[in-house]
Amino acid sequence: MLAVGLLVLLAASPWAEAAAREAQSRKPAAQAPAKGKASARITPKSRAAAPRGRASVVRVAPARPSFGQVFGLHATDDPLDLKSSVALVVDQETRQILFSKNPEAVLPIASITKLMTALVVTEAGLPLDEVLTITQDDVDTEKGSRSRLNVGTQLSRGEMLHLALMSSENRAAHALGRHYPGGLDAFVAAMNAKAQQLGMGGTRYVEPTGLSSRNQSSATDLARLVDAAYAHPIIRELSTMPEAQVAIGSRQLQFRNTNGLVRNPEWAIGLQKTGYISEAGRCVVMQAQLAGRKLIMVLLDSAGRYSRIGDAERIRKWLDQGMPFGTALESATVRARP
Repeated sequence: MLAVGLLVLLAASPWAEAAAREAQSRKPAAQAPAKGKASARITPKSRAAAPRGRASVVRVAPARPSFGQVFGLHATDDPLDLKSSVALVVDQETRQILFSKNPEAVLPIASITKLMTALVVTEAGLPLDEVLTITQDDVDTEKGSRSRLNVGTQLSRGEMLHLALMSSENRAAHALGRHYPGGLDAFVAAMNAKAQQLGMGGTRYVEPTGLSSRNQSSATDLARLVDAAYAHPIIRELSTMPEAQVAIGSRQLQFRNTNGLVRNPEWAIGLQKTGYISEAGRCVVMQAQLAGRKLIMVLLDSAGRYSRIGDAERIRKWLDQGMPFGTALESATVRARP
């Protein structure tokens, strides 16, 4: 049983003593066409009306529970009534834990994976202007997710990195791993080696996108990852850019950040990454300046499409109010396996 408390001071060794697909079928939001520009629209297929006098039955498959739901982590109470079953807020400079809920639970992390993908690519010093090509190998065969990067699309490594971080582009992330020296296997090995170097003892990667539920980590480990990634200005910049236009062939495609908080003036976000697959629930990690402090925030396995953002707002308001109550939670340590 882990005692979780407010303002618990971490020991001197950074993080070692701490207590404990973005949307897999991401479709671009429909936008009104700009004057003078062609605009692609996604329109729903028309449905034939049911004949009069006949009942129409629509069968809806039940939602697949997340690993956190299966392991009962959502039963953990907390004074903020968060919808995330795992939460951690840490002062980046003092290493104080300000809020904690199931911080050692090891769960699928979905596209949070791409933060490690970006860290490995960046630290490898590979040329960002090198042109990479999307091939059939980059097409998702596990979840069947869609992508706006068709097979044959050519972008620079820097552009692929940008789309992987900002818009959680799965094919871009996979292409980054595939073009690593030694290929995809060498890249995954580098991801796991970096995790071990950072002291992320509960973390395992099997691929660079997060589509696999076998990519797993804990909030404590992910706080270490956020801290390490924050040291690189390019990751900070690309992950927090609200939107960008990318030239793909003769087309100019608009990509937006998967985290709407980067457009919220009440937030000063220095780094972020979101994630979602059904096994992981809704996830987000951030470095942000709140209440005069540089903080790292991890929210995993949130139930509900917008609940991770709601949880982040609850935490921000609680911090702005001076954290008026203590926290004493019991946290489960769970290693979820497929």
